[in-house]
Amino acid sequence: MIGTLVNTGAVVMGGAVGLSVGTRLPERIKVILMQALGLAVVAIGLRMALEAQHALLAIACLLLGGVTGELLRIEQRLEGLAETLRQILRSDSSRFVEGFVTATLLYLTGAMTIVGSIRDGTVGDPSVLLLKSLLDGVASVALASSLGVGVLFSALPVLVVQGGITLLAGQLAFLSQPAVLDAVNATGGLLILGIGINLLNLGRIQVGNLLPAVLYAIVGGLLFP
Repeated sequence: MIGTLVNTGAVVMGGAVGLSVGTRLPERIKVILMQALGLAVVAIGLRMALEAQHALLAIACLLLGGVTGELLRIEQRLEGLAETLRQILRSDSSRFVEGFVTATLLYLTGAMTIVGSIRDGTVGDPSVLLLKSLLDGVASVALASSLGVGVLFSALPVLVVQGGITLLAGQLAFLSQPAVLDAVNATGGLLILGIGINLLNLGRIQVGNLLPAVLYAIVGGLLFP
C-alpha cells in the first residue's frame, strides 16, 4: 500500500501548494498554467493511444463505454458526489465540482494506476506508483491553483481505487497481461486526450461517462490477446 499512500499524499501536498500559490498568482498566470497542463495532457494521451497495437479495439471500447456511461450517468454521479462534499465542507468555491471531477479522472485514467497497484500488491514494488505520484503531485499544483480546493479531495478516490486494486492484486494479476495493458493504454490514452481538450476549453467532453470503456478494454484484451 506504500505506493498508494505516497500517491495520495502527493495529490494532497501538490493541491495545498497550488492553493497557497494560486491566491497570489494573477489570473493570466493561472490561465497559461492550465493551457500548459492541457497541452501536456493532450500529448500524453496521444502518445498512449498511438503506441497501442489494437486501435480498433480501443475505438470499439470507447463507443460501448460511452453508451454505458450515458445510461449510468457516471459523470453526473461524480458531480453529485463532489457537490455533496462541497456542501459538507461548506466550501464557497465556485469550481469545487470541476476541480474534483477533472483531477479524479486525470489521476485514475490510465494503465499506470492498474500496473502500479498490482505490482505494489503482488511483489511489493511501488516504483510505478512513486513515479505516478510525482506526475500527479505536479499536476495538482497547476490544477489547484486554478480550480481550487476540489482538487485536494480527488485524493479520496485515488486512495480508494488504487488501494482496492493493491489489496486485491493477487486476484487481479490477469490485468497485467500484455494484451490487456495494450488495450487499457490505448483506451486510457483517448480518455486522457479528452481531459486535455476540456482543460484547453476546446470543447466539453463528458469523460466520466466514457470510463466504462476501460472495463471493456480489459475484457477485450482478455478475449482478443
